[in-house]
Amino acid sequence: MNQQQIEAIVEAVLKELGRGASPRGSALAEAAPAPGRAIIIDLPDLTTAEMRQRTWLEKPANPDVLRALKATTPARIGVGRAGPRYRNQPLFLFLADHAMTQDALFREIAQAFLERFNLFQVQTRVQDRQEYLLRPDLGRVLSDEARRTLAERCVKHPDVQVYLADGLSVAAIEANLADILPVLQQGFAQAKLTMGTPFYVKYGRVGLMNDVNKIVDAQVVISLIGERPGLGRAESMSAYMGYRPKPDSTDADRDVVCNIYAGGTNPVEAGAYVVELATKMIRHQASGVRLKLTLAEESTR
Repeated sequence: MNQQQIEAIVEAVLKELGRGASPRGSALAEAAPAPGRAIIIDLPDLTTAEMRQRTWLEKPANPDVLRALKATTPARIGVGRAGPRYRNQPLFLFLADHAMTQDALFREIAQAFLERFNLFQVQTRVQDRQEYLLRPDLGRVLSDEARRTLAERCVKHPDVQVYLADGLSVAAIEANLADILPVLQQGFAQAKLTMGTPFYVKYGRVGLMNDVNKIVDAQVVISLIGERPGLGRAESMSAYMGYRPKPDSTDADRDVVCNIYAGGTNPVEAGAYVVELATKMIRHQASGVRLKLTLAEESTR
């Protein structure tokens, strides 16, 4: 069946459905296109804040309490139902948010964005996004070309090395970098700590910092990486940090500042905290569990 046949069937169905309605009250009759014209469906934007806060229950026991509850959480509550299924509008919003998640996951960063922050791009051993999702191990290792590029372009032996990685959401990097990067640069300068050459890694995982530090040899490595997007929420970023990460370093050797975005951990505040945490790592020559134990012991003295 070709596209022309499909359009003919759709047109016939719409015409048949609209035949039994009154001429003035039939939306279906009005929607039936003239021969050769496309069908235009105009729906309101369900992703606005006002629509997200709307409740779809017909007769809530306490409407004020329900509205207050919805204002405190992005969870899908008070959506109502039509028989055994969701109402149309909440269902369409769910599908729109799911599409936003897919966009964040599969979209690649714009070259103009990298140029704006003077960042060059390297890549892990992952070849495409599908392989990135199926082979996390390849996202923890730089490609041979990336190794050569970092060896040529990066400052060696800095106090702090900051780099960006797409992770599971490019949108998170684009939403927060302009706020957090200046704070990091100014904070480390005031702390008299040298910063390495920032760069961007395509298809990067958290554990990549082990491989990066084999080349740059920094005291502290910081990876700004996009978090797994939720439904309708794609701009959340994390800052993973490690003191002198080595090939055998694990999550126990790392610290993280997570949920960085305007509606969560403010990027400016997160940047200040990352600087403070990095100075502690350097002072105590530790990160992760070891740093926590050291700080706990220090507080009891």
